[in-house]
Amino acid sequence: MIELRDTGELRDPVVIAAFEGWNDAGESASAVVEHLASVWDAEVVAAVDPEDYYDFQVNRPQTVRVDGRRTVRWPTTRILLARDTPMGRDVLLVMGIEPSVRWRSFAVDILAYAVHQGAQMMVVLGALLADVPHTRPIPVSVTSEDPDLLESLDDVEPSTYEGPTGIVGVLADEAQQLDLPVMSCWAAVPHYAGGPPSPKASLALLGRVEELLDCVIDDTALAEEARAWEHGVDELASTDDEVAEYVRQLEDAQDTVELPEASGDAIAREFERYLRRRDDGGPTG
Repeated sequence: MIELRDTGELRDPVVIAAFEGWNDAGESASAVVEHLASVWDAEVVAAVDPEDYYDFQVNRPQTVRVDGRRTVRWPTTRILLARDTPMGRDVLLVMGIEPSVRWRSFAVDILAYAVHQGAQMMVVLGALLADVPHTRPIPVSVTSEDPDLLESLDDVEPSTYEGPTGIVGVLADEAQQLDLPVMSCWAAVPHYAGGPPSPKASLALLGRVEELLDCVIDDTALAEEARAWEHGVDELASTDDEVAEYVRQLEDAQDTVELPEASGDAIAREFERYLRRRDDGGPTG
């Protein structure tokens, strides 16, 4: 880990991480961390050495101009620090690309830095393609193996998934072994509209982060993008009878499966978010 800036002592920091690649359908998860970095004015404080973890024939460096000078920008993972967040605590944002090699060492590097900074909890974000309609709320599942989090938070359950995993799964497992409480949030992105960007899925993930961290986050830009995205997919469906019929089938299937209690819980969560925003005087960072 290359430390780029001295952070000083942090206030009960939380880590929020997302990675481009296999874990990031529609670039939904990485867009959330980028959004948080923007609204919270986060600054880069550390980065991994790209020579250790990336195959540059897979993730090629880019030539760019910075302040009129031509330079090479290397693919890597960076850690940004956001201070003075609505939670009253600092946040370390992990932004990058799923590494090509040495995943365990990569996870150890990231977590060693986080633990050294006094991290109290980690939230990892991901997104996957699924058979869900774009016209309904994007499902977001939240899982954890931490007994305290399972007891204190609603709608958080142990994961039942078994199968191939990405770097967020490896990172979460390593955090668990270090006794760092960790939650995994995954959004289900409509597979027929899974190309990036997918702002409606990002907005759904951001809403869950708000609930889990009990704070209000400015979502204005994402909300506007989500409305435009849904309108665009509506137009696509209206010009293709097969897509339109498929969407209707997905809607019927989801409406049939969802219990009234589940719908009521979703309405209650949305109302609580509304109340928090009203009490807070509108959108904030």
